[in-house]
Amino acid sequence: MKKTLIAVLAATSLLFAESYQVNTLSAKQMGMAHVGAGMKLGSESMHFNPGGLGFLDKKLDVSAGATFIIPEVEIWANGVKTINSKLGTPLYLYAASNITDWLSAGISFTTPYGNSADYGKDWAGANLLQDISLAVYAVQPTIAFRPISQLSIGVAPAIYFGSFEQSKALTFYPPGSTTAAASATFSGDADVAVAVNAGILYDILQDKLAFGIGYRSEAKMKVAEGKTKVNYSVPDPIKSAIASQLPTFEKGTFKAELPLPANLNTGISFRPIDNLLLAFDWQWIFWGTYEKLAIDFSDDVTITAPGVGNIPFNKTPNAAASSKKYHDTFAYRLGAQYTLIDQLDLRFGAYYDESPVDDDYLTPESPSTDKLGGTIGLSFRPISGLSIDASLLRSIALPGRDATSGSNKEKAGDGLDARYEVTAWVPSIGLNYSF
Repeated sequence: MKKTLIAVLAATSLLFAESYQVNTLSAKQMGMAHVGAGMKLGSESMHFNPGGLGFLDKKLDVSAGATFIIPEVEIWANGVKTINSKLGTPLYLYAASNITDWLSAGISFTTPYGNSADYGKDWAGANLLQDISLAVYAVQPTIAFRPISQLSIGVAPAIYFGSFEQSKALTFYPPGSTTAAASATFSGDADVAVAVNAGILYDILQDKLAFGIGYRSEAKMKVAEGKTKVNYSVPDPIKSAIASQLPTFEKGTFKAELPLPANLNTGISFRPIDNLLLAFDWQWIFWGTYEKLAIDFSDDVTITAPGVGNIPFNKTPNAAASSKKYHDTFAYRLGAQYTLIDQLDLRFGAYYDESPVDDDYLTPESPSTDKLGGTIGLSFRPISGLSIDASLLRSIALPGRDATSGSNKEKAGDGLDARYEVTAWVPSIGLNYSF
């Protein structure tokens, strides 16, 4: 029973899955494989490298858009294939102005972390995850200044808030089947968290060669009062028997903590000819801070033990701990932009992104693989000051992975031996207006 409860509760750790960091926050830059740390991007620099904002030469620069993440996650467990293809829709809005020749300021609203998945109610890993909806929002006021004409320094507080909802099976009927008899839905709102986003951009050769470094610090998203609701899908006599063996989740609350990892972005851009721009970014994601997940239930949540009585769940040692043992990763991005005519830019890119999860810790909550991506994009300017931006990304796992977490004793019942194949199509559309 205790191992069942560990698996049930640890599944809320999808909050911590590798896939929750979102990079697709610009339709322009997604066409160049998300490069941008070494580029002058106007208001969009607030995300990629706040240092770039200091080179803004417009009284107003506004960008807005949406990305449509269309995944296909195939999990082969016990010879049966389960697919998640639930759509994700990150959004972004940037607005900035050059106050003086040496000072610029702006504000942005983005969804830098999030995830959505739906594997169905009845499958081999339903006790780990049925469905999830997670969104973390960021509001970032940014200021940038140029102490000298070639150098810009930007700094900003990134203010995070968000919410999540997730369901998973508690027990199955008939025993040994994959038909969920009872499922729990966990949900909660996160307290506000703050990180620092800062960077510099140096124009080595004016409009020809630039170098930039951006750093976003780690933040902790804390759910102080999560709620749980239990749903049954069996007749009342069976329901009563099952309910007597489960914790009384609905009488209490839980606490959990979400680490938003620090990021270091280094980039360089080079314009060999007037209508061609090349850029390379190297991104370091500090996933190594994610060692384990701990969920802290209030004393009102109890386990009913025959012959013993009610035991406060929070008093059960390590009852809701799950080992993760992520490690730091790197991503490498290369992009190109070619101005075909004054009204039309074409973009191309490719990237390689490492997974932070080893086979022994890979689970349905974190269907992570090393990824290779290819991108294309364009910007069309029908009138002065207005740009219509579009891009398309294709992401492919290299290669598929065989998870052995179900045989890992340290996973304490919250793992699953399975084969993972992960791909995604990601279109994006955006508008930019400046004067």
